[in-house]
Amino acid sequence: MMPDLDEYKWIIPDFVWELDELIDFEKLIKALPDADDLAKLLPDFDKIGESFASLKGFLSPGYNLVSEVIGASDLLLLLGAPGETAFRATDQGYDNDKQFKKVSDKEKIDQLQEELLRTQLKYQRMLERLEKENKELRKLVLQRDDKGIHQRKLKKSLIDMYSEVLDILSDYDASYNTQDHLPRVVVVGDQSAGKTSVLEMIAQARIFPRGSGEMMTRSPVKVTLSEGPHHVALFKDSSREFDLTKEEDLAALRNEIEIRMRNSVKEGCTVSTETISLSVKGPGLQRMVLVDLPGVISTVTSGMAPDTKETIFSISKAYMQNPNAIILCIQDGSVDAERSIVTDLVSQMDPQGKRTIFVLTKVDLAEKNVASPNRIQQIIEGKLFPMKALGYFAVVTGKGNSSESIESIKEYEEEFFQNSKLLKTSMLKAHQVTTKNLSLAVSDCFWKMVRESVEQQADAFKATRFNLETEWKNNYPRLRELDRNELFEKAKNEILDEVISLTQVTPKHWEEILEKTLWERVSTHVIENIYLPAAQTTNSGTFNTTVDIKLKQWTDKQLPNKAVEVAWETLQEEFSRFMTEKKGKEHDDIFDKLKQAVKEETIKRHRWNERAEDSLRVIQHNALEDRSISDKQQWDAAIHFMEETLQSRLKDTESVIEDMVGPDWKKRWLHWVGRTKEQNIRNETKNELEKLIKCNEDHAAYLANDEVTTVRKNLEARGVTVDPCLIKDTWHQIYRRFFLKSALNHCNLCRRGFYYYQRHFVDSELECNDVVLFWRIQRMLAITANTLRQQLTNTEVRRLEKNVKEVLEDFAEDNEKKVMLLTGKRVQLAEDLKKVREIQEKLEAFIEALHQEK
Repeated sequence: MMPDLDEYKWIIPDFVWELDELIDFEKLIKALPDADDLAKLLPDFDKIGESFASLKGFLSPGYNLVSEVIGASDLLLLLGAPGETAFRATDQGYDNDKQFKKVSDKEKIDQLQEELLRTQLKYQRMLERLEKENKELRKLVLQRDDKGIHQRKLKKSLIDMYSEVLDILSDYDASYNTQDHLPRVVVVGDQSAGKTSVLEMIAQARIFPRGSGEMMTRSPVKVTLSEGPHHVALFKDSSREFDLTKEEDLAALRNEIEIRMRNSVKEGCTVSTETISLSVKGPGLQRMVLVDLPGVISTVTSGMAPDTKETIFSISKAYMQNPNAIILCIQDGSVDAERSIVTDLVSQMDPQGKRTIFVLTKVDLAEKNVASPNRIQQIIEGKLFPMKALGYFAVVTGKGNSSESIESIKEYEEEFFQNSKLLKTSMLKAHQVTTKNLSLAVSDCFWKMVRESVEQQADAFKATRFNLETEWKNNYPRLRELDRNELFEKAKNEILDEVISLTQVTPKHWEEILEKTLWERVSTHVIENIYLPAAQTTNSGTFNTTVDIKLKQWTDKQLPNKAVEVAWETLQEEFSRFMTEKKGKEHDDIFDKLKQAVKEETIKRHRWNERAEDSLRVIQHNALEDRSISDKQQWDAAIHFMEETLQSRLKDTESVIEDMVGPDWKKRWLHWVGRTKEQNIRNETKNELEKLIKCNEDHAAYLANDEVTTVRKNLEARGVTVDPCLIKDTWHQIYRRFFLKSALNHCNLCRRGFYYYQRHFVDSELECNDVVLFWRIQRMLAITANTLRQQLTNTEVRRLEKNVKEVLEDFAEDNEKKVMLLTGKRVQLAEDLKKVREIQEKLEAFIEALHQEK
């Protein structure tokens, strides 16, 4: 009387059939009850046959039910023996039910049905006991294999291979109208209808977060069920295993799922389209892939986004419109059927009901609350709803307590249906109840759909691959097909090579750039705040004292910081030059955005060594204190440096004066331009002030008040009204030009002053202290540039290279950053090609494994 398990041979791993090498089955057989003991559990078929024969007299000739004693196989058919397909409902059984209703002797019929039910439950318990022993045995073998006792290498399971294909497809951007029609079990239902509870019963673990009435499923959750020695769960992108036999791991898993859901929901939204991929393994689990979707709602409540209802509908339709998706429609049995929203949605997606399985939950509450039990029968038979389905099931998923264990729920479910009037009165068939029968039926349907459709889908991806490869050949015939990750690695190598190029910059180049840039940055301060004030003194002693004081203040407060700023900016400029410099024909502009982002992030992270300023201050202070020019060559270099500086300042001053007074007579005639009224006033003021300087070439840098009054009255006498502030402003530029010209003349005289300098200008009217000042500045610039160059080459370039590597490592782990920085049709086409090839290869491997198993 044992059921035929050939149909379920695929459930058991290959190596189980080799157990005879490891386990002594003779001892195991001896431990099992013998045939006589098993026969005692079977009903007395002769007595049952006699009972059926005695009923013949009560039946009319047109409805003759039993013509002879029923055989054992017919009885098992009536009992709904295990191994029978979940959707099997023969016409004979249906006719028999109708004939039994016409029997006048109801009591005998009830007794017979109770006896049949008790017999069926005995067989059911016996089968469950054998399955449990089989499960423990398989678990023991799998554990031994894990410990290395069984050395044969296990192949990846079919369901794992199939799940990998679905994971790749979930990330695939269907830019080329390639639709994913691979089978999945899509779990849909109204909010709080018990979708998640049904899924947990199938997975045999309380793995999902739950709340009282509020929306908990905020994004699709793909659950891959497969068999394994240990009951564990893990996410696709994580290596952590959650032990589902431990409550603390279950709590951690529920918390992680809730966190992932909330993180996937964008700001201003309530639900997300992003799929969370979870794998659950355990002894006795049916192999399939299920997708739990957010519950369908009728009204948007406070705290939800306005488009939540439409978003949930669009997500549900997107999954259900797949012609190979199995729709598991969950209906709450404890509420009025007329309040259901999901049934209309399912009937739109699958009007013929060829891939829909209807599940009525909370049947225990329905039996208590529903006044007419026939209403439940109408639901299960598909007569109450307009939707059609290929199977109908009734389940109980607990008493509503979230702390219930799966085992207690299963016991409660079995106990309920054992005593339920729905089963006793044949309103429900035995194969239509319990989540265990549901999971078997769904698994059968899932694998049937997979076998029927997977090859067709593989051909579709093969065609898509051909189209993409043709498009690549036509658009990029000379380029390799590099996807985004491969392009990133190529760009990474280029960037690191460019950073290494910084170490190959010559010391002379560094020092020239540093010296030039530093002087451009500090020259204004040197001229305006040190040289010009000191030059207004009357003797060399006062000049040198003023210079020493101002140089000391400058070195202590500003100069080191300015020098470090210049060095850091110089390093940035050289780094940017190497990063942005085009390499001729080999240059690939697809990397430009990535290089720019790496450059900016590296510069943001880099910090100059804080101790550099302290050591630099000492060096600069010592350099500026030295006044001893050792040879004529250094003297001439200082004069040349002073001449260049003064000529540059004189040129700037001339330009300012020209802007103040307007164009001269030559430009006015040649370019036909004139002066403004203000420029005329300033021109007259300039002419008056130049007369003042010619009268006194030793004039101080500032005008006295009486001199300002004299100039103003002279201008008024010529009909020019002028403000005293304008006079002073014009004087500043006029005197500055006069002073710079005088300094240049003096510099020319000092060309032959090195001999007098060596004698400390004794017995000489020539004093060249300003040349010594510029020599001191020039030497400080050279020493500072050399010191900064050493800091650059010895420390900062290496630290910059380290920062670049860290930035590249961070970018490599950030897929969103790579998608944002490596863009374009070429990148997207290569990405699609890679994914389509990967999908096709995995589908072909899966199909091959499927054929081998068959």
